[in-house]
Amino acid sequence: MTVSPSAWFQTSRILAIGVLAFLVLPALIVVPVSLTDTTWLALPQETVSFDHWRTLLSEPVWRDSMVRSLAVAIASTACSVVIGTLAAIGCRNLVPEIAGRLRLLLLLPMIVPGVVAGLAWYRVFIPLGLIDTYAGVILAHGVSGIPLVFVTVSSALAAFDARLEQAARSLGAGTGMVLRRVLFPAALPGVLSGAVFAFIASWDEVVVLLFITSRNVYLLPRAIWDGINENVDPAIAAAATLMIVVTVAGLLLVQLFGRDGEKG
Repeated sequence: MTVSPSAWFQTSRILAIGVLAFLVLPALIVVPVSLTDTTWLALPQETVSFDHWRTLLSEPVWRDSMVRSLAVAIASTACSVVIGTLAAIGCRNLVPEIAGRLRLLLLLPMIVPGVVAGLAWYRVFIPLGLIDTYAGVILAHGVSGIPLVFVTVSSALAAFDARLEQAARSLGAGTGMVLRRVLFPAALPGVLSGAVFAFIASWDEVVVLLFITSRNVYLLPRAIWDGINENVDPAIAAAATLMIVVTVAGLLLVQLFGRDGEKG
């Protein structure tokens, strides 16, 4: 028995919708839960309430953890952008064999499981005195964000015409001038997209935090984790909703940067 192309298309579309719903709905359920009028994690029973959002924004534990998470994400993103961008630009001028090995090395933080990375950072940080410090968290998150920036910048530069760089050098432009006026504008959409990805990765990362932080560095993902283990407060759902909103906003920015890059 043969199946018509239209039937295959309908079946594929239904499967795709089912998979998408399976991936998205569990995350979206926290949005109405954050508006519950109960004191436990549940959907609104009688009316919608913003009491748990007020708790999230007023209690020092939640408010301070959000501010710290924002500061750490910005600092680690800056580190990732600088190193990832320079590495992507530098790989263009290396021998293919060496460039391939360097790419593999730079992509390792994205390949290694979070638990393995957390244990590795823990063992490295103990003798350095970086356990439960902001410097340690920024370093770990910064390294994790490097491959995200490296990949997006490399993709942006893949379509770059190398003759433009050669022309700039033939007209007397130095290395710094070529970077500022030729390469960096071409790589800018990839830099911005990579920065957003690195920020999101740092903003909601929790596995490595469980290994290298305790109480001195108390970020929002750790506060949510402790809240689930200690007391199931619906403010946790409000915090999770906030993280989802920031992540979705970041992904929309990536789409915007991608369109601008195509127009450019």
